[in-house]
Amino acid sequence: MAQQQRSAGAVSALVLVLVLAAALTTGCQQATGRAGTAAGTVEGPTATPSGYGLVFLGPGDCASRGRDFHEVPCTSEKAVARVTARYGGRPAAGPGCPTTTDFVLHISESRPATDEDGDGEVGQGYACMRNLEPPHPGDPGGGGGPHTIVGDCVYSASKGQVKETACDGSGERAPEFTVASAVTSRAQCPPSTALYVRLGGHTPVGCARRV
Repeated sequence: MAQQQRSAGAVSALVLVLVLAAALTTGCQQATGRAGTAAGTVEGPTATPSGYGLVFLGPGDCASRGRDFHEVPCTSEKAVARVTARYGGRPAAGPGCPTTTDFVLHISESRPATDEDGDGEVGQGYACMRNLEPPHPGDPGGGGGPHTIVGDCVYSASKGQVKETACDGSGERAPEFTVASAVTSRAQCPPSTALYVRLGGHTPVGCARRV
């Protein structure tokens, strides 16, 4: 009886070890799996920074700017911009970047010097970037960024089309209108509205007044 009990205990211990090993293996696969290899794969702005070298330009990572963008430690003197969000797939089919994004970096399936798992390839996706230091074209009135938001200024580029420009007049074109508010429909804009600007999001109509 004592020998049977010892055998049963040994089997139970072995089963426990196998379960723990399987759990650890699963955890490691989840931690080191490739990000951004399919449309809809999200490494969002609330994600924990991936750490230099773990995921190629993952959330919280920094990049240098030159002929090409390269991932560098955020403490490096070469670091110029930080990833605020990273998504897989094409921007047209994926989530939008945060409203104050300065620029969007498109990441194609290529063989960069640094990648996330050492296989020499980085899945297609895009990174939402924010400059570490001013200027910030994505800020209201900054004259750039992927979004037009309240506080931005625009000018008439062609019939039925407007483009952003810096509100302080430092851009190539002088501002003609400023987006004063954002609403869900044109009927909600104030009487002083001189131009309707397409914004997107939950309040897609921008009510712009002349500068």
